[in-house]
Amino acid sequence: MSIDWQKINAAVWRPRKAYLRGIERIDPIMLSQLVGIDEQKRQLIDNTKRFLNGEGANNALLWGSRGTGKSSLIKALLNNYWRQGLRLIQVDRNDLVELPEIVDEIRDLPQKFIVFCDDMTFEQGEASYRALKSVLDGSIEAPPANVLIYATSNRRHLLPESMQDNQDAVLVGRDLHLGDNVEEKLALSDRFGLWLSFYPINWQGYLAIVDHYFKDFRGDRERLHEAAKHFAMARGGSKSGRAALQFYKAYIGSEQLKDS
Repeated sequence: MSIDWQKINAAVWRPRKAYLRGIERIDPIMLSQLVGIDEQKRQLIDNTKRFLNGEGANNALLWGSRGTGKSSLIKALLNNYWRQGLRLIQVDRNDLVELPEIVDEIRDLPQKFIVFCDDMTFEQGEASYRALKSVLDGSIEAPPANVLIYATSNRRHLLPESMQDNQDAVLVGRDLHLGDNVEEKLALSDRFGLWLSFYPINWQGYLAIVDHYFKDFRGDRERLHEAAKHFAMARGGSKSGRAALQFYKAYIGSEQLKDS
């Protein structure tokens, strides 16, 4: 089933039927809604604009703590730039072995495609990350000019790291030579020219995001903040943009916040 990319802005790979399914209802998150990640947002926007303009642009790895806006930032890019020809294809980590075939389907199209892989982590020896390396920059064929990979991960190097990796490093003269395992792990992450780090936020940052969502709230803001803190603490103390959004959805219009 072919996709009319003039009408469809995003698709997801369905491995059982081996086809791209067009998505008509896209998460409506916008860049203006993402708070507390201004520098990461600026860098990824600049990279994406260069990509759309046919200028030098890098594959991007967004890594760091969960719930800090990595995936939302990529989805928001689509909502902001689809009119300029940006399109998004989401591929699950386990399906990356199909990535070369997916790229072959779109490499000659006029649109600009971001292949989005969320929560990308690999175990040692997995075949799927070798397919990713090939598409990024490891094949005899040059990477297509209309495709970039944007990936999110909790791991900076995408593969598990162990104490043994450091013990395998040796010092030759003044040069440090890394062990084979470390070299293999770096070989994948190094193919992403843009690394963006996302760190846990403190209570002040968390409440700033809550205030952003509740910008029209006219009640007792101190009471609102206390409720937001209790909400986060009940979920293991997760102070993140995701927790703030979940609090907003759970408490907007709640009787607990009325008449305060």
